[in-house]
Amino acid sequence: MTVRWKKSSRSGAATNCVEVGNHLGAVRDSKNPGVVVDVSPSRLRAFVQAIKTR
Repeated sequence: MTVRWKKSSRSGAATNCVEVGNHLGAVRDSKNPGVVVDVSPSRLRAFVQAIKTR
């Protein structure tokens, strides 16, 4: 499966972003795209929810 990566629209042209893959749980740092971290869907949702509340 090919993963399509998305970064926040607020990042603009910046290259120091966290990107999320099209399947929930794939996360990577745009500065080092070869390293992909698999995060459980529940932990990723909790992380995103915590960011939204700040």
